Amino acid sequence: MSPSIASATDRASITWRTVARLALMVLALLFLIVPHLLYRAVGRPSPMVMAFLNAVGWIAGLRIRTTGTRLRRDVLFVSNHVSWLDILALGGAARSAFVSKAEVGTTPLVGWLADQNHTVYVQRDAKREIHNQANDLRNALARGRPVTLFPEGTTGPGDGLLPFRASLFQAIIPTPPKLRVQPVFLDYGAEANDIAWLDPESGLDNFKRILARKRPVALTIHYLDPLPQEAEHDRKAISEAARAAIGAEIARSSAPAPHRL
Repeated sequence: MSPSIASATDRASITWRTVARLALMVLALLFLIVPHLLYRAVGRPSPMVMAFLNAVGWIAGLRIRTTGTRLRRDVLFVSNHVSWLDILALGGAARSAFVSKAEVGTTPLVGWLADQNHTVYVQRDAKREIHNQANDLRNALARGRPVTLFPEGTTGPGDGLLPFRASLFQAIIPTPPKLRVQPVFLDYGAEANDIAWLDPESGLDNFKRILARKRPVALTIHYLDPLPQEAEHDRKAISEAARAAIGAEIARSSAPAPHRL
């Protein structure tokens, strides 16, 4: 893996670029929070959440392009997970809520921001809670808004996939009539290893390192074909089909271009 995470951590210092970008993020929050709270006060969905995620992604250096056709409602996105930038990208571009580990909800400010985007929290190692957590996800999907699940359960290197955890797919068994499962490949290209947040790098060091980058972060969001209905009969089949689809797209994206005569 290149560069090594150890060297990446060594570079995680506070620079003028880090400070400038962080200041712009705070200004974006202050500018959007009042209209957001007004929308919430009258019981209407707030477009300020999507605006904030898009703004913060742009400030952080994200430059996004997309391929494929994105489903807009009644969809569970199943995606690889590389970085905290993934949240900004799919939350802004796809207007998606997320399934996240419970610790995020208790993190100061980050937890409040996640709540505003209707995050579904799970305790991944609490097997006794799987039924209740599956119900929470099913209820979120019933509202029609897209929800993204990162079935790897953690961030990976970006140029391959970790094993998928199939347990939360139980939330869509039996699959509701209108719901589709759409695999998504978040492609950071040749710089995926450098963007990735992997142990032993801390979240704070990764955040500082990304904000200190001079170059923008190019991300292609590949919206793949929704899974066929015959793949949705049990959670293991859904997990395997989604992982195979994303894996195939990773292979296609990394294959060298053919030489032209």
